[in-house]
Amino acid sequence: MKKRSVILDCDPGQDDALAILLALSSEEEIELLGITTVAGNVPLSLTESNARRICELANRPDVKVFAGARQPLMRPLVTAEWIHGRTGIDGADLPDPTMPLQSQHAVDFIIEACMAADDKSITLCPIGPMTNIALAMMKEPGIVPKIQEIVCMGGAIKELGNTTPAAEFNIYVDPQAAKIVLDAGVEFTMMPLDVTHKALVTPERLKRMIDLDSPVGDVCGGMLDYFNRFDMTRYGFDGGPLHDPCVIAYLIDPELFSGRKVFLDIEIGSELTMGQTLADWWDIQEKTPNAYICDGLNVDGFFNLLIDRLARFS
Repeated sequence: MKKRSVILDCDPGQDDALAILLALSSEEEIELLGITTVAGNVPLSLTESNARRICELANRPDVKVFAGARQPLMRPLVTAEWIHGRTGIDGADLPDPTMPLQSQHAVDFIIEACMAADDKSITLCPIGPMTNIALAMMKEPGIVPKIQEIVCMGGAIKELGNTTPAAEFNIYVDPQAAKIVLDAGVEFTMMPLDVTHKALVTPERLKRMIDLDSPVGDVCGGMLDYFNRFDMTRYGFDGGPLHDPCVIAYLIDPELFSGRKVFLDIEIGSELTMGQTLADWWDIQEKTPNAYICDGLNVDGFFNLLIDRLARFS
């Protein structure tokens, strides 16, 4: 499989932190061009700091981290400290970062990196609200032909939402941005709650991370022990779902996932269902499919990949 040139757009978040670590430990499959951050799980000042904390944990201060949008395109910012804690990565107990935050705005970095690339050669991975990606497309539409694929975490198809009865958090925070990105016509792959709710960090899987007996294993154990509590309490799950690492795992081994190519749209008009992802799963409308939506996961294969890659950090 050809190595992918990737920009990871995130809002760390414990599960974002695991996605960053998985990308950093997978250099044979992923060339990480940079990490861009956005307001989402917590405000921007924390997401950009958290991304650098995780890079330093991985002993990768060379990774370029860029701060992006402080708020959604058209709506007030909604955050999720009630899930992720005050810092966004509660349970990690990491020091303030010393590696620099890049002075360039994340949107301008996305534009610059794409415009310097060959057509269909950049993979964009938004695992938070899609504000940065939408702003880049609006500011420089010329980036669209440069994008090979957008692989995102967001949405809920057959599952209910986790932020409103209709909507998943990432899409709900900035539904207008998500619709701009979807409607750009780029190959679009989505990891909704339907698949991420299968990637549960059970006590046995959490122990496997802690048993790595490394700083990375200890931090992942602490973060996920904190993160698990919310979903185990609300949903009665056997563990918390690892949403965002599904995106990176898909880049590494797409055969871990199964799904369907369908027509997808995003609700931006109704406050009642704002941010709902509407997939024509049974081709009722007979519209041309515009998204590949994953709903199946080889769970054991996913966690074996994740833990094997985390073990690469000494």
